[in-house]
Amino acid sequence: MTTRPGLVSWKELRLQLSAVLPDENRSLGIPPACYADDELLAVEQNAVFHQGWVGLGRADRWAEAGDYSAIDIGGVPLIVLRSKSGALKVFANSCRHRGSQLLSGDGNCKKIKCPFHWWTYDLDGRLKVYPRMEKALDFDPDKFGLVEFAVAVEHGFVFTSFEDQPPAITEWLGDFDTFHQPWGISHWKTTRVREFEVDCNWKAFIEVFNEYYHLPMVHPDSINWLYPEPDEVDQVTGQYTTQFGATEGAAALMEDAQQYALPTARGLQGREAKGTRYTWIYPNLTFALSQDSMWMYQAFPLSANRCRVIQTICFPTESVALDDFSERAEYYYQRIDAALAEDLPFLAQQQLGLNSPFARPGRFGALEPSVGKFAYWYAQQLLRELKPD
Repeated sequence: MTTRPGLVSWKELRLQLSAVLPDENRSLGIPPACYADDELLAVEQNAVFHQGWVGLGRADRWAEAGDYSAIDIGGVPLIVLRSKSGALKVFANSCRHRGSQLLSGDGNCKKIKCPFHWWTYDLDGRLKVYPRMEKALDFDPDKFGLVEFAVAVEHGFVFTSFEDQPPAITEWLGDFDTFHQPWGISHWKTTRVREFEVDCNWKAFIEVFNEYYHLPMVHPDSINWLYPEPDEVDQVTGQYTTQFGATEGAAALMEDAQQYALPTARGLQGREAKGTRYTWIYPNLTFALSQDSMWMYQAFPLSANRCRVIQTICFPTESVALDDFSERAEYYYQRIDAALAEDLPFLAQQQLGLNSPFARPGRFGALEPSVGKFAYWYAQQLLRELKPD
């Protein structure tokens, strides 16, 4: 693996990745080729998505038995589904007959029926219907259930792993509880889910969500006023990064809509009741946890320079029960969508620059520590995959 047709040689890529250091103030950034090279995407998928845990969303997205979503993670088509017993299941979205995709989009089903030859599975993935298999010698339907993957639910977030023996989810999340327990988000309610595609690398999308640097340039007249200088990034144990910052008001509302603020989450006190915690659970789940709401993004690569994004918005159960909740929530949705709309053109422009064969790794500014922390984690994952010849 010394030469390749992409933007940099394997040797140069390893050198650039080795220059990503744990101290972001001394470190170069992720090599631009990692944002632009489709050949590298295949390496990245195995190194980043096929090992450890990957966030799927909030558990209450699949509230009823049979609720499902078809999601592609790291090139693997999956079904996320609530079984009749109430357990969340993750299956390979491939029929055990001839491999057809079984489900698409979101919906509710009583069984999983292949559209090609009608092999049919129950909600636990067991093969139940298999037409015209009477001549197949020694055919045992019990051996042809759907391929199933590990599932873990923590704080209302759902994770899956492709590993046969993944690390414990508590090991993956480390001291996550220390920084997030006060909000009590395990039982917060999802009130809106949107999915869309963006013309940028998946990492670039999540990075912009986790840095304050761009706020005065990209959001000067919308949300920049909300955010004074944040706290230092927290030192954590686990596969995530997090940073807290005070806000001038309810962080998920525009300045002219502050009168619609919902109550502060029960149990929050002191500074946590007057600010927002931005957290990135590696590799691809990030959220902002404010005093009254949470908005979350997951980004999944479609190609090196395009990604699919899932946006989820949640509120405390007590707020959702208010008579005027729907009216007030609309102002939250408007603010979150407005900020996103301002980010997207800049992300597309950034991607054009990253696609250049002459793009080079940069440095991190003072307001980008979480981006730097992820960069080091990411570089280490790829270096383990890209072993020298």
